Amino acid sequence: MNFSKTLSVLIFSVLFSFNSYAQGFIDGNYKEEKSETKAVSFTQYKVEDIAEYTGKNTKAKNIILLIGDGMGSSHVFAAIAANNGKSYFQKFNNTGFSKTQSASSFVTDSGAGGTAIATGHSVKNGVISVDENNAPLKTILEIAEDNNKATGVVATSTVTHATPASFVAHNKNRKNYEEIASDFLTSGIDLFIGSGKSHFDDRKDKQNLIKELENKGYEIVLDKNNISKIKGDKVAGLLFDESIGRYKKRGEILVPATIKAIEVLNKNNNGFFLMIEGSQIDWASHENNVDDMITEVAEFDRAVGEALKFAEKDGNTLVIVTADHETGGFIINDGSIEKGTIKGSFNTTHHTGTMVPVFAYGPGAESFNGVYKNTKIFYKMLDAFEFDVNVAKKDNEEVIVKF
Repeated sequence: MNFSKTLSVLIFSVLFSFNSYAQGFIDGNYKEEKSETKAVSFTQYKVEDIAEYTGKNTKAKNIILLIGDGMGSSHVFAAIAANNGKSYFQKFNNTGFSKTQSASSFVTDSGAGGTAIATGHSVKNGVISVDENNAPLKTILEIAEDNNKATGVVATSTVTHATPASFVAHNKNRKNYEEIASDFLTSGIDLFIGSGKSHFDDRKDKQNLIKELENKGYEIVLDKNNISKIKGDKVAGLLFDESIGRYKKRGEILVPATIKAIEVLNKNNNGFFLMIEGSQIDWASHENNVDDMITEVAEFDRAVGEALKFAEKDGNTLVIVTADHETGGFIINDGSIEKGTIKGSFNTTHHTGTMVPVFAYGPGAESFNGVYKNTKIFYKMLDAFEFDVNVAKKDNEEVIVKF
């Protein structure tokens, strides 16, 4: 056999092998032994009926924004299938997709992703609601405060972590947790529940911000078992020094915190803005832990259910569910809705650049249909509140005038 023929055969063999591998990967036949797992310990939960929103209002008195950190479409469907095909995600008639690219990277981090939703600005990775000159960008939570609405954030992470911080604080570095904690005292926020106590009372500057919060009239809650006992109108819930821990360790926190946050903020006759984050969907996905990921999405889904139940009764509340980015490149390879099992695999331990879903229910929900940049969510919320805000045009993008 001559050299050229031998080379042709070799090239054909390589291409055939690669094509077979690629097709096998698409079919889910590869990676099975290394990264494919079953959600074997998942406990199914009841999903209540939610009536379709039929109101004529386009203005929302309240907005509840729920962010599943790292939650892509496959994460959502894995949780649906694991719960025998039942989920509050399926109660939304208005759905869309958000493109998550940041100003500095095709793949965003939570700082830039949270800032885009909170302020309407694309910013570089690693910052918290500041522009390219580190000037603060006004957030939807701060604008709600300006309009005399009650405001709050709830998270299954430290409240100083990137996503909740993006709505409350302004910093050039998302890891400046103690500086971010200081911003909570000047933000005017009415309620925050999560972890991160050490960023408030075990600080390098020796300040005890918890005492300062008490002096400002906040009810301090340091035990997750006391969430249901909250009575005050201003609440600082710092349930753990650092991380809350995964669901199997911490138990149900997001659901009771959601119920209580809505109860507290709803005392304000002018309405409220509440951001709720299912933080550890992201962390479980970084670890490529399918079982934990599904459990975290399921808890988040139950919190979504509480928001929907309130909105159904209230009639003036817009509920939005989305993600700041996708994590893990999660793929569903197989499963059984009848048995409530999922086989899935991750492509990476990092964030990805794929679009993420957006769900909406209530006044103004129709505007969330379609495909759009993540910054548009901010403007859609402004429109739903019908806030009279000075908005400038820059490079065909709406940009809120900075304060």
